Amino acid sequence: MELGLAGKTVIVTGAGSNIGRGIALGFCKEKCSVIVADIDAKQGQAAADFFNKETGANAIFVQTDVTKRDSVQAMVKQAIEKTGRVDILINNVGWTRDLFFLEKPENEWDREIALNLWSVIHCIKAVLPHMVEKKAGAIVNIASDAGRVGEPREAVYSGAKGGVIALSKALAKEYGRYQVRINTVCPAVAVPQKPEEIGEQSMWKENIGFMTPERQAAWAKLYPLGRFTTPLDVANACIFLASDAGSYITGQTLSVNGGFSML
Repeated sequence: MELGLAGKTVIVTGAGSNIGRGIALGFCKEKCSVIVADIDAKQGQAAADFFNKETGANAIFVQTDVTKRDSVQAMVKQAIEKTGRVDILINNVGWTRDLFFLEKPENEWDREIALNLWSVIHCIKAVLPHMVEKKAGAIVNIASDAGRVGEPREAVYSGAKGGVIALSKALAKEYGRYQVRINTVCPAVAVPQKPEEIGEQSMWKENIGFMTPERQAAWAKLYPLGRFTTPLDVANACIFLASDAGSYITGQTLSVNGGFSML
């Protein structure tokens, strides 16, 4: 299948770790220029270097704080200056820590909203004028089934991800006339398997010890397909939705979850 991705520029936020790393690697393999947008300079640069070595692609690290509008605008400006274009945006950054609603510190609510919802708004706002001018573009927002069904111990996270899903649909309706397509992918849990897959600021840095091999094996039984999500699973969905093969798909929400929830 011809995907029509070669030569395009893709921005992947949170591309230094776990799912974002897998998505960025997938687009590099499709011969795209990939902007590795990450707040962690060490992890982001290491990821870009790895992508270039493994694929021969043009991966460029740009340190970015997606919760800050000015940082996002500067990253997009740099992407256009270095590659001449931005064709695809993958809003991957996300964060949560499981606690019951009344037990969670309010500063963590603020962080969940900033990283899971405001980051998406900032990044879309930064790329959309460029895509509208070109009358072409694809945006894939990474949400969660928590945003579709609600998840206990993840109340504010669920609300933020639900906001991402609704935002995606609304903007798909507004900007479809400019041939800008906007879709959402909802992965299930993807547990990093190697130390190099997570940076110091990844949510998994503090949680990886909790997911022992025994616990992972037990939890995997909850999935009809019998395993956790991998970054490659999510990457494949994003690549399809952003490609020419998905050119008539917009405003949709795709769960990539091994059947854990069927909506």
